[in-house]
Amino acid sequence: MQQLIDGYTRFRSKVYPQHSKLFEKLSKGQQPQALFICCSDSRVMPEMMMQCDPGVLFSCRNAGNLIPPPSEVGSGVPATIEFAVRVLKVPDIVVCGHSDCGAMKGILKSESLESLPVVRGWLEHAGPSARWLTRMLKDTTSMSFEETLDVVTEANVIVQMQNLRMHPSVDEAIRKKAVQLHGWVYDIGRGDILQLDAEQGCFLPLVTGERSSVMAPPGKQRKIA
Repeated sequence: MQQLIDGYTRFRSKVYPQHSKLFEKLSKGQQPQALFICCSDSRVMPEMMMQCDPGVLFSCRNAGNLIPPPSEVGSGVPATIEFAVRVLKVPDIVVCGHSDCGAMKGILKSESLESLPVVRGWLEHAGPSARWLTRMLKDTTSMSFEETLDVVTEANVIVQMQNLRMHPSVDEAIRKKAVQLHGWVYDIGRGDILQLDAEQGCFLPLVTGERSSVMAPPGKQRKIA
């Protein structure tokens, strides 16, 4: 806790004075550029990754960057999506998975969730991707656990983007061409971000010149969509 208090002290004495005009402006309202749906993992920091100031990202974080159906109101995720699209009118929505995701490990090793009934219930929102992957990977023996985890992570991003389209506010905005959806995977160790290329059916570098795939060496991209 002392580390947090010390950080706040530095913020008040050094950071805030340098950005006081920005905070004064933000105190009167917000106009974020994107809804950023990502995992609550402490190693994933959207503002640091995107190098943006407060007010740019409207973040929605939960275990596994999952998007439950509109009827699920307990988590607050559907409400966050609706508010971002209909009130804040964000032009972009990013669904961002990440490497070494504990939630995705839970999908692969369900026995690890025996003492975590709430987590197990939450991960039911990843059910479609989990069942599809179970079938797809059933006869695969050449993959290491880490490689399999990467496959699950990518597939989960795809499924959650599909779930996102089920929300009335998002569906309406898409039909009006008022919002665009983006599927990303962030590699913590390398600092890379891959984006889903729907036409090619695989994840490619967000920025040209970076690695072509988290799982496969360059030139051996695996189609999963």
